[in-house]
Amino acid sequence: MRSFRWGILGTGKIARRFMQAAFYVPEAQVIAVGSRAQSTADAFGAQFGIPKRYGSYEALLADPEVEIVYVATPHSLHAENALAALQAGKHVLCEKPFTLNALQAEQVIRVARALGKFVMEGMWTRCFPLIREVVRRVQAGELGEVRLVIADFGFRPPFDPNSRLFAPSLGGGALLDVGVYPVSLAFLILGAPAQIVSYAALGATGVDELCSIIFTYPNGAQAILSASLQVETPKQAHLCGTHARIDIPAPWWKPSEAWLTRSDGTREHLLYPYEGDGLQFEIRHVHECIHQGLTESPWMPLDETLAIMRVLDTLRAQWGVRYPGE
Repeated sequence: MRSFRWGILGTGKIARRFMQAAFYVPEAQVIAVGSRAQSTADAFGAQFGIPKRYGSYEALLADPEVEIVYVATPHSLHAENALAALQAGKHVLCEKPFTLNALQAEQVIRVARALGKFVMEGMWTRCFPLIREVVRRVQAGELGEVRLVIADFGFRPPFDPNSRLFAPSLGGGALLDVGVYPVSLAFLILGAPAQIVSYAALGATGVDELCSIIFTYPNGAQAILSASLQVETPKQAHLCGTHARIDIPAPWWKPSEAWLTRSDGTREHLLYPYEGDGLQFEIRHVHECIHQGLTESPWMPLDETLAIMRVLDTLRAQWGVRYPGE
């Protein structure tokens, strides 16, 4: 496969993980980084050997050599940055959550489709070989009819009201940061829910810090999901069918193994080890899609990204969580 020239918007933790993963993808050439401060861009570029270092996002997007932009900025900037990249003629991989809300997601998707550019939500979990194998097993009927999905993602970071996790102005809260993972898993296995019941504990800044969610489906299936910034949770996922179940141990969103347990008691170990953090699978998938001339991912379709954003909106509305400007 030919080489692909990337530019990164943002220099935070996820941008660093992206760079570390890119080393496992020979055709990925990260040629530029953009930050809101030249000193930050210079430091990031020096650390990772990136030749072009821009002190503004606009300068990076004006670089004609950049083909694909990875949006690694805070949640509140995703829509703005993705739109600017698309309008600059770039393909876009936008870190999850795709945007703050469904209205913004609709706008980004509409522009991408009008311009014929590739855009994808960075739900990297869907690109892991193990998850692809799990989906194959489910679709092949090995679990029978999946009736229950259970998944959680919770951790306890230090409280900082100005951080992206807790600040409403940055799209803070457990749901958008980590709750989107179990929600996306439920969509992947069961589809969009028919009904949603949820509860959330709001913190001092007004964002959700602990939430519990139940999706129900027309056939009676359920998904029981949780996310937290208050407590460490088991970080496991369980897909329970009428013939078998699949248990994915922690951390289930970047898995290397799972267990398939059948009704007769027999067990099968699904093992898919990998190097590094695993973001390389997402990078490769983006390359494959663009190489094939696709403008969206078959593994993370834009209509599904939009449907997920609508569910996240519904959940926040149930809790009374609104972000500035909404």
